[in-house]
Amino acid sequence: MGVGKALKDRALEASQKALEKLLSDEKRATQLAAAVEQVQHGRERVVKAGEDLLRTLDVAPKEDFKEVGRRLSGLKRRIRELDRKLETLKKARSS
Repeated sequence: MGVGKALKDRALEASQKALEKLLSDEKRATQLAAAVEQVQHGRERVVKAGEDLLRTLDVAPKEDFKEVGRRLSGLKRRIRELDRKLETLKKARSS
């Protein structure tokens, strides 16, 4: 076993023990869960504020590009369907 792997294993074991000790108290575990939840809500607010700022500056956010991509894919599918129908009609007329 290499030194790096041994060190990694020891660090993982130590972090597991620390986490077990931290979460062993129900009150601390509840506080930690509440803190994580607040961080997640804060991150969501930051992302939303960033998107609002981009829209204000007339710069399309990532979600807008995704939506346009989905719509474009739908249009391409519809064009292929119409093209197939048109080819079928052309073949029927030439027969």
